[in-house]
Amino acid sequence: MNLPTLPRRLALVLILFSAVWLRAADSPEVAALRAADDERVAAILASDAARLDAIFSDDLGYTHSNGKHDTKKSYTQSLLSGKTVYRVYNYLERDFRVVSPDIALETAHVLINSVNGTTEVKNDLSILAVWRKEGGKWRFLAWQSAKLPAPAAK
Repeated sequence: MNLPTLPRRLALVLILFSAVWLRAADSPEVAALRAADDERVAAILASDAARLDAIFSDDLGYTHSNGKHDTKKSYTQSLLSGKTVYRVYNYLERDFRVVSPDIALETAHVLINSVNGTTEVKNDLSILAVWRKEGGKWRFLAWQSAKLPAPAAK
């Protein structure tokens, strides 16, 4: 190995490591969004009216992967009535991007198991969610999900 190339290679490795480390480190806003989303999931799993009201924006638009659209009122009613009961909410990937001081986008791959009436539903979803800062607090504004195809058989 040529000795002068070693410092260049070492510098390149350090630059790449720094870029990955900076990407992985949450900014304070991303940490706040992650905590808000964790609270949203906990409120949904618990079917807790006060917590749902606090985290859902009054302007919530929630479009399910089957195309059904809910407002804050209709989605909350579905959760509180027991019509929809979430059992598993497992993120495989989750990222946040702050696009303005008061708007952030969440993209994720999530496995959700729920019971709708007497039907158990297992969904493997790709989602886009929108968060809006309202009164200094991140609130859940919109959700759009799409079912992912089953992995191809080998």
